[in-house]
Amino acid sequence: MYAKYIKRIIDFILSFIAVIVFSPLLLVIAVLVKINLGAPVIFKQERIGLNEKIFTMYKFRTMNDKRDKNGELLPDIYRQTRLGDFLRSTSLDELPELINILKGDIAIVGPRPLLVSYLPYYTEEERLRHSVRGGLTVPEVVYGDVAPTWEEQFSYEVDYTKNISFLLDIKIIWNTVKIIFKRVENDYGSQVRNPLDVERSDWVRK
Repeated sequence: MYAKYIKRIIDFILSFIAVIVFSPLLLVIAVLVKINLGAPVIFKQERIGLNEKIFTMYKFRTMNDKRDKNGELLPDIYRQTRLGDFLRSTSLDELPELINILKGDIAIVGPRPLLVSYLPYYTEEERLRHSVRGGLTVPEVVYGDVAPTWEEQFSYEVDYTKNISFLLDIKIIWNTVKIIFKRVENDYGSQVRNPLDVERSDWVRK
């Protein structure tokens, strides 16, 4: 009952309230990003959602557009900014994802929405992560693991899909808040690891 009906209702109500409450902060951040990094203010990227449906995820932009002499974007490490680092370390860059929650693209809690290019590289068991909506905050924090390997992350996420409950979601949210304030990591996804399609480049799901 909770996973099928109640969770979505709670997500909608809380995200609606959050958009109203944080609207002044959203405006301030948008202005700062525009002044420091230029347009566009919002970074958009296609991600994998519920039942492997593709959606566009929104975040505040955190990198500049510096390019090499050939006009190609420089590697991320050369395009990082102090403002961007601050936004990621406080997870403020993820506030626009509240719109994704309102739209039903993602939930407050769920597996991390990942790149579309990763679709061929999951095992059948790992694909269970797409049987629920992805989340603004993610299951691995309940284990205190903010830098999991891909295999560990997927294991946590599949376990979550099999054990969704209101109390588990509350525990994940609480752990997320603690991590943000302790600033254990710049952000939950900042660990250095190969992209999934690179790490599993020697095989493709048939």
